[in-house]
Amino acid sequence: MSDDIHEDADSSSINIRLSNKTENIDMNAVPKGSLQRMKHSEIQDSFGGHNHRPYKLAVVFLGLMCVLLLAIIIGVCIKMQEARHLQFRYNNLTEEKDQLEIHINNLIRENAQLQARNTALSKDLETNISAMAGERDEIQSDLFYLESHDMKRIKSHAVDVTLDPDTAHANFILSADGKQVRCGDTKQNVPDNPKRFSPVVCVLGKQGFSTGKFYYEVQVKGKTAWSLGVARESITRKGDIYVSPRYGHWAIWLRNGTYEALDDPSVPLSLKEKPQRVGVFVDYEAGLVSFYDADCWYHLYSFTNVKFTEKLYPFFSPNNNDGGKNAAPLIISSVHICPIK
Repeated sequence: MSDDIHEDADSSSINIRLSNKTENIDMNAVPKGSLQRMKHSEIQDSFGGHNHRPYKLAVVFLGLMCVLLLAIIIGVCIKMQEARHLQFRYNNLTEEKDQLEIHINNLIRENAQLQARNTALSKDLETNISAMAGERDEIQSDLFYLESHDMKRIKSHAVDVTLDPDTAHANFILSADGKQVRCGDTKQNVPDNPKRFSPVVCVLGKQGFSTGKFYYEVQVKGKTAWSLGVARESITRKGDIYVSPRYGHWAIWLRNGTYEALDDPSVPLSLKEKPQRVGVFVDYEAGLVSFYDADCWYHLYSFTNVKFTEKLYPFFSPNNNDGGKNAAPLIISSVHICPIK
């Protein structure tokens, strides 16, 4: 600082130069004490004694530095906390990974054991299948022999059956030889009698059986509805008829595409294919009525343990014409008997 103070002895004024500025002060106009104070104050001001701006700037700067330092410290703390959390998570994941590796190794070992066991079981199964296939062939051969023998045995009891026109519903049209029946659309000119069915569309065979065994076959080809079986002599002929063993009938039928045995209750039949000819076999003493697909000799159904006490007659129903959809006749067909070997 190049401020100078000059005082002249011969002059009553003081020439003060502060900061390259010069001011003249009349010493006679200023009291001596005030002059001294003024000199002291101006000197202090010239050296910044009462100028606080640099100090304030320093305080502000120091405050900003403190805030910045505090922010840095907080940021470091947050980062350290996140680092500890990540380390903790990493440790957990590492532990889970180790456990999963142990579990996977166990599964691999168990899978190897299962594969070995599966291989052994597959070999055993192949051996068993081969053995069972051989047994099946033997059983099928034996079954074919038994069925063939059974078919020949049953067919050996074939009887000649014809239809009884006195029992036929008035709309039925019978062939001259009494082997066929179909339902017409109009009533035939036949006398009413106690044996004739009315209004239910049924007819019985002429031949009755009260002992022994008998068998006959009926062609049902082309029909959409029919009933076949045997009935006792005293069945109801007039009014509503319920076809079931309780009312003296042992029969099966086709209705609405479903084959059923008219037992108590009725039993749906599971068939390999639609039968074209149905065989009916009765063993009176054994109380047995059985039905077969006569073409492939497939057993359809059997009524067993029946106690017959009356004469039995073959029972037929071609059902209604149904506008020509069910116009095909029921035909009592010839039984081809093969000798039993």
